[in-house]
Amino acid sequence: GAARARGGRALGAGTLVLTNASGGIRSDLAPGALMLVDDHINLGFQAPLAGPLHPGEERFPDMSRPYDGELMAFAEEVALAAGIRLTRGVYGWVGGPNFETPAEVLALRAAGADVVGMSTVPEAIVARAGGQRVLAISVVTNRAAGLGLEVVDHEEVMAWGAVAGEKVAVLLEELVPLLAAG
Repeated sequence: GAARARGGRALGAGTLVLTNASGGIRSDLAPGALMLVDDHINLGFQAPLAGPLHPGEERFPDMSRPYDGELMAFAEEVALAAGIRLTRGVYGWVGGPNFETPAEVLALRAAGADVVGMSTVPEAIVARAGGQRVLAISVVTNRAAGLGLEVVDHEEVMAWGAVAGEKVAVLLEELVPLLAAG
């Protein structure tokens, strides 16, 4: 995960665009929804900056705004023009590789998380430590554990990911060239 942020930075990328699959906690975030990550809660209990400091990284990066507000506004404009519904919210990170438990979902909901997933946060932390701007789009692929009528199923997650992935592809096709231009 964090290696992708470092690799992109080594190649000169000043912006990191992340996508993820997530379970919807907030009631309006059903499978197929897209959410811009505007903050996160780290329950993965891993520290991607632990150990030797990598070149160009701060040991203690400011995380008061981990996701770039200007990039989010830009993504919202692109989504509006393309007729794609895009909301903002808080991403709750659990380490995985197992799906979250219902108790973890309740804790994340109480803490203010809107979705839950197993990626994105380490990459965002490392990118911010290296001075990169970060944009993250969360693809809701299922209701979080304990909130739906059925158990979380990997096949269902993959199916909804493919459906919503088409909307993400439209967004990225418009966003990436504009981000690269400046």
